[in-house]
Amino acid sequence: MRRITGEAQEETLIELHGVADPQTGDGPAVFTIFRTNLHSDENGGNSVNSLSESTTLPGHTETKKLQQNTDTVFFRDGVRRVDFVLSYVDDKDGEKKQERRRAFEANLEKDGLELETEDKSDSKDQKTYFLKIHAPWKVLATYADVLKIKVPFKTSDVPHGQDVPLECLSHPFRLPEHVMRPEPDYFTYPFDKTKTDFFLINDKDTFFPPSTRNRIVYYILARCPYYKEGLKERDKTGIKRLLSNGTYTAAFPLHDCRYWKRARNAECESERFNLYQHWARFLIFYKEQPLNLIRKYYGEKIGIYFAWLGFYTEMLFFAAVMGVICFTYGLLSYDNNVSSKEICDANIGGSIVMCPLCDKKCPFWKLNSTCLSSWQSHLFDNEGTIFFAIFMGIWVTLFLEFWKRRQARLEYEWDLVDFEEEQQQLQIRPEFEIQCTSKRLNKISQEMEPYLPVTSKCARFCLSTATVIFWISLIVACIIGVIAYRLAVYAAFASIIKDPMRKIQLVGKFITPQLATSVTASCINFVIIMILNFFYERVAIWITDMEIPKTHLEYENRLTMKMFLFQFVNYYSSCFYVAFFKGKFVGSPGDYTYMFGPWSKLRNEECDPGGCLIELTTQLVIVMSGKQLWGNIQEALLPLIRNWWSSRKGRHHPENRYSRWEQDHALLNFTQLGLFYEYLEMVVQFGFITLFVASFPLAPLLALFNNILEIRVDAWKFTTQYKRPVASKARNIGAWQEILNAVAILSVVTNAFIMAFTSDMIPRMVFLYSYDEHKSMRGYVNNSLSVYNISHIPERNMPEERDDWFGNSTTTCRYRDYRYPPGHQKQYTHTMQFWHILAAKMAFIIIMEHVVFVVKFLVAWMIPDVPTGVKARFKRERYLIQEYLHNYEVERLKLQLSASFLTEPQSEMSLPTDKHETLSECL
Repeated sequence: MRRITGEAQEETLIELHGVADPQTGDGPAVFTIFRTNLHSDENGGNSVNSLSESTTLPGHTETKKLQQNTDTVFFRDGVRRVDFVLSYVDDKDGEKKQERRRAFEANLEKDGLELETEDKSDSKDQKTYFLKIHAPWKVLATYADVLKIKVPFKTSDVPHGQDVPLECLSHPFRLPEHVMRPEPDYFTYPFDKTKTDFFLINDKDTFFPPSTRNRIVYYILARCPYYKEGLKERDKTGIKRLLSNGTYTAAFPLHDCRYWKRARNAECESERFNLYQHWARFLIFYKEQPLNLIRKYYGEKIGIYFAWLGFYTEMLFFAAVMGVICFTYGLLSYDNNVSSKEICDANIGGSIVMCPLCDKKCPFWKLNSTCLSSWQSHLFDNEGTIFFAIFMGIWVTLFLEFWKRRQARLEYEWDLVDFEEEQQQLQIRPEFEIQCTSKRLNKISQEMEPYLPVTSKCARFCLSTATVIFWISLIVACIIGVIAYRLAVYAAFASIIKDPMRKIQLVGKFITPQLATSVTASCINFVIIMILNFFYERVAIWITDMEIPKTHLEYENRLTMKMFLFQFVNYYSSCFYVAFFKGKFVGSPGDYTYMFGPWSKLRNEECDPGGCLIELTTQLVIVMSGKQLWGNIQEALLPLIRNWWSSRKGRHHPENRYSRWEQDHALLNFTQLGLFYEYLEMVVQFGFITLFVASFPLAPLLALFNNILEIRVDAWKFTTQYKRPVASKARNIGAWQEILNAVAILSVVTNAFIMAFTSDMIPRMVFLYSYDEHKSMRGYVNNSLSVYNISHIPERNMPEERDDWFGNSTTTCRYRDYRYPPGHQKQYTHTMQFWHILAAKMAFIIIMEHVVFVVKFLVAWMIPDVPTGVKARFKRERYLIQEYLHNYEVERLKLQLSASFLTEPQSEMSLPTDKHETLSECL
């Protein structure tokens, strides 16, 4: 079955095909002439008459029929462009679905859309029908007016004013001008179909770009009912429901060409090919992104995402350089680390006996067994770390402020300045219109509109809140389980990996019980994170759908807040535990603190003598790197495997050519939440490199490498793996901006606390300037360890294997704290140095926070959100628009008044020409 509907056309197709005989290889065996006439039938509809003539040359026994080339974005007439494609198959429930399709397509035709069906016999799988949709000028003009789409009315004469500094140096990173600026700048104004002569309409077929055309068609599809005439079944509305119930299998706009070669038709823009050549290939990772071309092809919403991701990656370069400098300082000062030398010294660290780290299973141990971890800790816990933490607090402010300026420039260049105010009501979700049966008067528009009653809204909100709280509680429970695992397994590792002084296997020197416990717990925590993410994503979408948000913007913001709150707790809770809780509530020998009370026998963890910072680094590296690696596997490797499997099935074989709509039908769907997950991935990464960056200065470098790959992988996916998404507008990055601001403020607090309580820098500084007479840090290790009499340790805390120790002359053990020794008047209570250090930590937190916050607010005040040049250009454009519009209305009124005095037919006939000339002079 082939069906063409729409405005009647004359002879639309005459093609001549020649095929060589496969046996003889001689000249054309079959000539097939197709001729199609369209005319209006008696009922006012459109019908098709086709004539096919086949002529076989003498001497040939086989006849082959070749179809026309279908690798095109036009109807069979070669004139009308395919703006949207729907696909469906016949199945066991075919009658119901066929009835829905008939009603839906009839309503589409009533809305003015033109349809053309490709029979399943013409598809490669012999199962799929394709319904091609074309929006004629009348429909486009009507809905462009409804949607207030801005269109050009005059070429802009406002200069860009962007002089590139050191252009000769930046030349290797730049793209050709025709790629960076695929179209000239225009003054634009919301389309008005009553003023078509005001706009620059040279060709009605190409006036609206393909991205605008598919946006308009999707707007119609989302609101078109599929119930029969006379029936009012509100839930039977929109393409989304037809896709969900299987009536249609896919709905998508077409790519304009194959990504690896230009389109044959000169009328096709081949923008997909340009995007692949200049954007999606990894070998050009150092080049700038063609943001204007991305926006033109995919729409502003996707364009603003890649603009933000590119700017974030550029700013990461400076953070990465500073992090490498800080890490290099740690390497260069490696040999000057007096504390690590004392720990590794056989006469100092080798003579210090430490108290057991757990009950029963853990033995007494020598301090020099932590030699390696103390050296590792110095790489990240040194004087440079403080300056790096302060730098990152300022960097995050500069990043957010400069992004506001870049975003303001894009808003102006992409005509998004007034978008949110004008389009808020036009973005009402079809689901809201369908499910909300109550109506009330809009005080602004004075029209009846659907609304959700307060009682229903409160009930839905309470259920949603309870669900989110339940899942966050589940995360906390899982984290507590991981902590319990750490406490329980530590004793097992301690009994397996014995102290090296007992001359057990060599591996014990390099893998301590603390390291083994930290690595395995981090891996288990990462697996739990991935599992919880998998389930919560579906729950979050379900409860957001249940709330029935009114607009698309409101829907995305609600889902964003739910997902990020969950991800924040899920990804960062383990790091918060290691940074702020581990080793802080341990107690002392004879008075240890237990997680669930003494009956649980799960004694709280202690930190290494070098501090907990190296464990926080381990936790951060495993979770952050694991997430980025898993994300890249999902985004790049799985599509590659899919492509390889498809190629084995012959889909991409050059001889198996199939139509443009079939090629796109085989691609992956880009869902409405596709961009949401891209933002979420990057914002979670942003949290890692800001909240805990003081523990791992190389985190920005890892993020930089990941983002360079991420930009090209995302570009490759959009260009080669996904169906073309429906173009949509967005003024900014939405709720993510507020989340980034909140993370930035919180990062100052977390890094200040990490430097004060997790790092060992403050105790070292207090010792150096208050207790070290020689100012050389010698004796710091001995000063930071308190003494405990072994005979005072309760039986429940003593190790099971202790014969060797009772035969030893050692009667005391050391532990990490500042307490008076046994025999002192205040034995086992905190010394004055403990309170000095605590006061210094609190003072450092207050000073660092105030310094960074003052600099942040000063920078934010000094850098305006909107560049001065953009403000001036925007005011200039508004002034010119008002001036041109005023002149147009005046001339139009003059023409109307003069026309009323004209009585001669000849003058009336010449009026349109005179009117056109006058308006042209005006514009």
